Amino acid sequence: MTSAAHTPLAGRLKALVIESHVDAGRAVLAPRGELIHGSADVLAKALAELPDGTSRVELDMTGVLFMDTAGLEFLETLGDYGHRHGIPVMTANWDGQPRRILELVGLDTADPMQAADGGSGPEHQHPFASSAVAVERAEQLQQLQAEVDQLRQAIASRPVIDQARGILMATHACTSDEAWTILREASQLSNTKLRTVAAAVTASTGADGPPPPEEVRTALRTAVARHRR
Repeated sequence: MTSAAHTPLAGRLKALVIESHVDAGRAVLAPRGELIHGSADVLAKALAELPDGTSRVELDMTGVLFMDTAGLEFLETLGDYGHRHGIPVMTANWDGQPRRILELVGLDTADPMQAADGGSGPEHQHPFASSAVAVERAEQLQQLQAEVDQLRQAIASRPVIDQARGILMATHACTSDEAWTILREASQLSNTKLRTVAAAVTASTGADGPPPPEEVRTALRTAVARHRR
């Protein structure tokens, strides 16, 4: 039995697939892919398809390669299922970047479904139960989501920034580090995002490319002049 998530980023990211096997009431689910937006819905579907009489749910996280804050919603969905059905739920084999996310939010990296007091009964299985913890989790979710968004934006911006650095190196006979400094200072002086400055520099080199906006041109001239001192 398999459930899968398809997201707008599926072309770049690896969609989540959950394979399940049930033996004598023990359900073993094996997610593969990334815990991103929509993954909690895939888990909910997989859990809903478990047969009556399921007395325990175990998730083998070996195949999970990436996790953003949606992964915490995934865990909350699992915890809610265990609480509603009065059965133990657990996860195991966290590694790599997903394990680091668990560390950042203070969850048990061996099994985040276990409560801090180490209880193993259903009443101890939900790490998001109290309102105080819920507020803290919400704040951590926002912070982690911002970090993930910044990381993805930085990855997406890298090609255009590298192109702009190459253009500045060829135009002003500077090193890669000096070109980076020029871009960064121009960004600060013009109060313009670094990626926008880099895109303007790159676009201006085309045959019919528009020149950078006046404030960016001025900031670039100032940054270059500082480099030449």
